[in-house]
Amino acid sequence: YEIYQCDWSSDVCSSDLLRGKHKTTFAPHVDMGDFVVVINAEKVALTGTKATQKFAHHHSGFPGGMTSIVYGDLINEDPTRIIEKAVFGMLPKNKIGRAQCTKLKVYAGPNHPHAAQNPAKFEFNQVSQMNK
Repeated sequence: YEIYQCDWSSDVCSSDLLRGKHKTTFAPHVDMGDFVVVINAEKVALTGTKATQKFAHHHSGFPGGMTSIVYGDLINEDPTRIIEKAVFGMLPKNKIGRAQCTKLKVYAGPNHPHAAQNPAKFEFNQVSQMNK
């Protein structure tokens, strides 16, 4: 389990951790990523006019079943969904990507129920990871 606080680079880094790209044995066809716990999702910030102009869409599968919500309202309603949608969009669109999606745990506040797994705080130790 890897844990870190939500900040500007959390989406990109968490998708890399979920895929296992930080490991020397990385292979794109194998799910070897870690569980990722993201805390303080309520502190996510949107730049520019995304709070009023960007929409999150969901479709029920029935005719006329498309539901849209503005990201500004989504932050107030459920800030964890913004992080989940951003990370899921960076994962592969296949069975492995869907399996990797289940390893992401996002919490709005600083508390999480994964203390028994002894999650280690992920530290950026490469310059390329700090610039993302």
